[in-house]
Amino acid sequence: MKLIRYGAAGQEKPGIIIDEKYYDVSHLVNDYDEKFFSGNAIDELKEKIATGGLTEIDKTVRLGAPLARPSKIVCVGLNYKDHAAETNMPIPSEPILFFKSTSAIVGPNDDLIIPKNSTKTDWEVELAIIIGKKASYVEPEDAFDHIAGYALHNDYSERAFQIERNGQWVKGKSADTFAPIGPFIATKDEISNINNLQLWLKVNDKMMQNGNTLNFIFDVAYMVSYISQFMTLLPGDVISTGTPAGVGMGQKPEAWYLKPGDVVELGIEGLGTSKQNVKSYF
Repeated sequence: MKLIRYGAAGQEKPGIIIDEKYYDVSHLVNDYDEKFFSGNAIDELKEKIATGGLTEIDKTVRLGAPLARPSKIVCVGLNYKDHAAETNMPIPSEPILFFKSTSAIVGPNDDLIIPKNSTKTDWEVELAIIIGKKASYVEPEDAFDHIAGYALHNDYSERAFQIERNGQWVKGKSADTFAPIGPFIATKDEISNINNLQLWLKVNDKMMQNGNTLNFIFDVAYMVSYISQFMTLLPGDVISTGTPAGVGMGQKPEAWYLKPGDVVELGIEGLGTSKQNVKSYF
């Protein structure tokens, strides 16, 4: 099943995709939030929609992020071998974790706003894991029992804020619009092998990133288990799993970054595509 939220920003309603058509389910589900993911709501929703009677939605409608604001976004840094190499950093012996503010979340096709005083706004196509069951001290072999589904995420980063301004990476990760998620959440039964998916990103129609989750340093089960040793993952929480090579910071012979007027497009096999038009803060 594919879960969407649609409508004006801040007024999104829950919906689903069936055979490439959009349908409203707001009469069946309040929202795709922690309460929804914590129970058996996905299975219950499947049973309810099987009876029919759904209202189709015009596909030109704005899509919001496919989940209501989660308690946290946990990001895994340097989780692709090729990305670690392009940034001249060693392969980590354990996952590198940092947070991204949930206020950065926007819809998949909303504008990217370059933050005030930014000089190095960068792109990162990433697979996002959506937690479906409270996870604390989970073993790797049990990790998939705690996953609801997966989504496309562009983990935008302001590299000067992130690297040159001291402190933790969160400063460069959390500006408004820096977390477009979606277009949908694919429940885990939709994806046969999450550790073998193509993912790509273009800037102004130029292919910048073209990778595969086969190149994870730490796979999906390990990441869920590892993070759960340090914090409780709540239903609806997001784990963003790292990005392959091809970010602006890694360009040769010289790094380059986004500017107003640029267009960023990205996608992951089985998880759809998204597009952000780049605009200035002013």
